Amino acid sequence: MSTQHTHDDNASLASQLGRRAFLALSATAAASATAKAFGRDYGPDAPPVRYPEPDVVVLDDRFKKYKLGNSPILRLYHSQDMLWAEGPAWNAVGKYLLWSDIPNNIQLRWLEDDGHVSVFRNPAGNSNGNTFDFQGRQISCQHGPRKVVRYEHDGSVSVLAESHNGTTLNGPNDAVVHPNGDIFFTDPGYGGLMNYEGTRADTDSVQPYQKEAIYRIDAKTGKVVQVADDIYKPNGLCFSPDYKLLYVADTGASHYPDAPKNIKVWDVVGEKKLENGREFTSMEMEVNGKNVAGLADGIRADADGNVWASAGWVGDGYDGVHIFAPDGTRIGQIILPEICSNVCFGGSKRNRLFMTGSTSLYAVYVETTGGHIT
Repeated sequence: MSTQHTHDDNASLASQLGRRAFLALSATAAASATAKAFGRDYGPDAPPVRYPEPDVVVLDDRFKKYKLGNSPILRLYHSQDMLWAEGPAWNAVGKYLLWSDIPNNIQLRWLEDDGHVSVFRNPAGNSNGNTFDFQGRQISCQHGPRKVVRYEHDGSVSVLAESHNGTTLNGPNDAVVHPNGDIFFTDPGYGGLMNYEGTRADTDSVQPYQKEAIYRIDAKTGKVVQVADDIYKPNGLCFSPDYKLLYVADTGASHYPDAPKNIKVWDVVGEKKLENGREFTSMEMEVNGKNVAGLADGIRADADGNVWASAGWVGDGYDGVHIFAPDGTRIGQIILPEICSNVCFGGSKRNRLFMTGSTSLYAVYVETTGGHIT
């Protein structure tokens, strides 16, 4: 039997409890409603989840060894004020995770010691992807000013890339660092297509300023070199553990009707060039008897060469993280109640997968480690 409360009932309850107690009760109810609105209840009063974690799904026997029997998915942070969480990166020295909230033009930081979350940078250039180089310096891809920047140890900011062939970039999206110091980054153009995440160009083109492409910043000369443009809209990217392959998610279907929903891969030749671009895997799969396909966004490789890809824009049973073996077979899933934008490995042993999911930050321990420093 359910009971409905009227406005008069609430007023009476408020007079009995006192204003503060009533507000506290209302806030608790609102928080509970918000948690349930996400599908699975991740609120403070959520019932326990029976192990093994049901939303870490084994699709292939190869994934069994990576799923821990007593590790739950945790929602580490949620805010209704956070609009689009992106670009998680782990700082091993500071023991913190930072990520971007692109529309709010800030970066946030979660401390491993006590779970405290605070604003890390404000403003942040509508930053999207973040990473750290082998000297511990933070690198950010900024949608607003359309730049790749590096935050130096002395507090200054160095601009690493802002143009190619004399033309401004579209809006750098994500970056990874090679051990030789070179930085590979993607430039799909989303920062130049909307004011919500950057500054909309007045070109009336899905290519705001130039053809979407993948670039390399030479560590010795600082030169920005285009290494591939045989992709619609290159988004998240990662190296294989041996740095001989570069994987890149293609989100071109957002603006190109003929674009495949897939992840591509190139051979890294001589540490400088990309060759033999080809499909690594399709994002199409069967969910509840229907063939569906969403978009991969941020991607990271583990030490065994598996690719962990954030996924979304389909719905329940699809959105979350998809894990692909080196041969491109989907071997596992992590189901989240929100669209997942990006992932990274972190924690003191690099065996914790952090996932930015729209308005939340999630994490789960797995029995593997990240293939790279972040």
